[in-house]
Amino acid sequence: MSDIQRIYHENIEPKLESLNVRRKALQNHYFIAILGIVGTILLIVILANSGVGILLLPVIGLVVFVVIRFIKISRLSKEYRADFKANVVAEIVKAVNPSWTYEPDNMIGQEVYWQSDLFRTKYDRYKGDDLVKGVIEKTDFECSELHTEYKEVTYDSKGRRRERWVTIFRGLFFHADFNKEFMGRTYVSPDVAEKMFGKFGQKFQKFTGPAPLVKLENVEFEKEFVVHATDQIEARYILTPTIMEAILRIKQQYNTQVHFSFVGSRVYCALSINRNLFEPKIFGQVVNLSEIENMYSLFKVNEVIIHELNLNTRIWTKE
Repeated sequence: MSDIQRIYHENIEPKLESLNVRRKALQNHYFIAILGIVGTILLIVILANSGVGILLLPVIGLVVFVVIRFIKISRLSKEYRADFKANVVAEIVKAVNPSWTYEPDNMIGQEVYWQSDLFRTKYDRYKGDDLVKGVIEKTDFECSELHTEYKEVTYDSKGRRRERWVTIFRGLFFHADFNKEFMGRTYVSPDVAEKMFGKFGQKFQKFTGPAPLVKLENVEFEKEFVVHATDQIEARYILTPTIMEAILRIKQQYNTQVHFSFVGSRVYCALSINRNLFEPKIFGQVVNLSEIENMYSLFKVNEVIIHELNLNTRIWTKE
């Protein structure tokens, strides 16, 4: 905690003044744009009720004014975000580990997402940012924010088409070298069915999931997670008592739904977090110490997973 406070006061706080100037300028442009929209609506109403009809010239003038204002807002928002990433988020990543690479506008590739096989619903929109990659002792990793969605189309009783975007996954997505070539695939997912439906949920688990169900001896682990695997023996070989305890600690530490898969020679992890994680605020303080602590904790997940799963010990060798 003292290290985070030092980082905040020494490396980040001095840069917040210039960010605040950008934020206030952006706020002013938003307020002016809103006034322009309200003024346009009022003008249309007044002219329409006056009996003289709508005079196009003043209305068009206000519309052009609002459009130009929003173009400026878009440009200022990009500049403000870029400054925030460079002066705040990059400093936090450097504080966690100065050897890591941080790419604010990059993300984990779609091929990695599919290779993990964690979420098998076909997506129509794939977004992400804040890619961090590096090596912790002997283990290479990548981590980024991801948001995948599919488009749901429905029709009401009058045949009118309606669309809505449904989230498949939103949060932090991580993968790292496990230093073993797996013959099968092992999946660890939140145990939603059993918590909701009890023993009926246990039966439901057998017929759902990407592979046959695996029952393990760790009672606490079984309460929180359900395991499916194409190879029962390999799944037990991977999910040792130490690894199960580590996965439980990761879930408890981040207090969210956690998915794991062990595929190929890598471990994949998805932490569900339903909000933007490393973005600046336009209304309110740019960032405070509590938010810095939260960002630090999220980037620290890379070290937490690698150390908790003991990936640097190299107890296995790749065949």
